[in-house]
This record gives sequence, C-alpha cells and structure tokens, in this order.
Amino acid sequence: MLTLVTGCRGRVGSALAALLHQGGHAVRAASRNPAGLSLPTGVPAVACDLGDPATFPAALEGVDSVFLYAEPAHIDAFLAAAQAAGVRHIVLLSSSSVLVPDPASNPVAASHHAVEQALTASPLTTTLLRPGAFATNAYQWSGAFRSGHSVDLPYPRSEGAPIHETDIAEAALAVLTDPALQGAAYHLTGPESLGAAEQVAVLASASGSPVTVNAVSPAAWKEAMAPFMPEAIADGLLAYWVLTDGAPAEVTGDVEKLTGRPARTFDSWAAEHAAAFRART
Repeated sequence: MLTLVTGCRGRVGSALAALLHQGGHAVRAASRNPAGLSLPTGVPAVACDLGDPATFPAALEGVDSVFLYAEPAHIDAFLAAAQAAGVRHIVLLSSSSVLVPDPASNPVAASHHAVEQALTASPLTTTLLRPGAFATNAYQWSGAFRSGHSVDLPYPRSEGAPIHETDIAEAALAVLTDPALQGAAYHLTGPESLGAAEQVAVLASASGSPVTVNAVSPAAWKEAMAPFMPEAIADGLLAYWVLTDGAPAEVTGDVEKLTGRPARTFDSWAAEHAAAFRART
C-alpha cells in the first residue's frame, strides 16, 4: 500500500514520511517544491501543490492512502483526482478549532472545517486528526528569549494543552496502518493544561534563559502582530484566548488510544528544543 504524505516540508509531514519508511511502508513524500526535502534514503519525492490542481494526478498515481493538509482552495479537484487514482483512505490534519460553535464563520477554524465537510461528503474513507495547540507555537517567543526581552502576552493565563509534533505524526502513522482505527475523528492534545505564562516558565527553565512575562493589552498585541499576521486571524486568536483565560483546556486520551503510550509533555518538548530559546551571549 502506497501512502502520499503532503506537506513534507513541515515538521509533521516529514516526521510521518520517515516513520512510514522505517516501518517498511511504501511512502511518497510531497511538497509544493520537493527539491531539497530532507528525506530518508529510498523515499521518493514528488511535486504536489494543493493550490495547483495540475500537480494532483502525477502525485496521486498508484496511491492508496493520503495524509492531507487542510487547504480548501481546490479540495474538490483533489478529491476527484484521488478517486480517479484509486485512493481509498484520506487522513486529514485538521484542527480542534473546528469543535467551536459555528466553525464556518471562525477565521481560525474555517479552512479546516471546509475541508472536513468536503471529505466527509465524499465516498472515500476519511479519518480526521484534530490536534489542539502545537507545542511548536512556542517558537513565537524564541526571539524574545534570545534577545533577553520580555514575552508580551495579552492573556497570560489563557490555557492550552500543547501537543508535541511527533505525537501527531505517530497518531497519523497509527491510523494509516491500522484499518480498525480508520473512519473516525480524534481530538489530539498534550497530557496537561498549561497557561501561556506557565509555558514561558517551562521554556525558561529548560533553556536557562530567565525571561519575564509582560501583560499587554489585546490592542497592543494585535498592533505588534500586524506585520506578521492577518487581522482576521489575530482577532480569532484573541477571541479564543478570552474564552480560555483561566479556564483549563480539555485534555483527551486520544494520543494514547492511537499510539499505545501517553502523549509527550511540554517539558519534554522544551528540553528537546531548548537551544532555540537560549539567550545570545
């Protein structure tokens, strides 16, 4: 059985392609620009731009299953090409944001919701992976750590259950290789709820870089993010943080259900990535 893994320039896709290969499963790594992908020897790379339907047929040729990123622009064309190629199963990297009321109007959830709707309406077996906040979101603070500045947070007590990217890849491996797990939706989280300021403290301890948290107004944070983030996304994040301010995040056991072991802690992620948060000397 051949699996096409899209988005192999990303952390989850590249880790999944390596895991499939290590397990003896046939895998084809896909990216908008496959040149320069860092892949295990023996894993072929192919161009697959989810924004360009012309790349779909060649990428999908001979493929049985797909690990798919949530890009709604040409999802109908992708599904048509997948069915024509004989694909039987698609695993979607969605988001737990689709679990909010009216996800279609939520700027963070809308794209994931649109792709979920298209997939579940198709005749293909669909498995939905809905991770919450990625532990890698902490990289947004790495510049402050390295420069010795404070970390500006509009809602320091906003809680999440950060999930390690390797847990997502291992969960995807499980649903791609075990038919008994396919055709369901899984809410993937880390093993504990942590406030944003608590996450900063964990990173400070792991990196040995003392950093203070500076509580800023939502307006000030939004202004600072304007060069890097669309306004609608910033508004969506602020609205989410209001709801989670001081409220423990839901923690599920779906990682353990799929992989057979507990989800990795944020402490372990911080220890693995401490170098990115060490102050410049």
